[in-house]
Amino acid sequence: VQLVESGGGLVQPGGSLRLSCAASGLTFTRSFMSWYRQAPGKERELVAIIYKFDIGTNYADSVKGRFTISRDDAKNTVYLQMNSLKPEDTAVYYCKARLYSNDYWGQGTQVTVSS
Repeated sequence: VQLVESGGGLVQPGGSLRLSCAASGLTFTRSFMSWYRQAPGKERELVAIIYKFDIGTNYADSVKGRFTISRDDAKNTVYLQMNSLKPEDTAVYYCKARLYSNDYWGQGTQVTVSS
């Protein structure tokens, strides 16, 4: 199983970024896909999750109304659209796949929100 994130970078407060996570080696349609983030000195936290077959989503309170998770099962890819970014969104963002109680992680992509 391989998960490859992309799309991170430096953005000013109020800006937008879209993260992508391309998955291979697993049955993507049956996988719960999620984004986590970890800021320096803090624990890794769940940002958003999208359920298999795209039957629903859930978000951390801190990103509700600003971030949108989506999936394209034809491309085995999950996205995180991040709008109205704040400095406190600065972190390494990780993609995770859960399939039959097995968790798989990507290598992470850095997002820095700063003026």
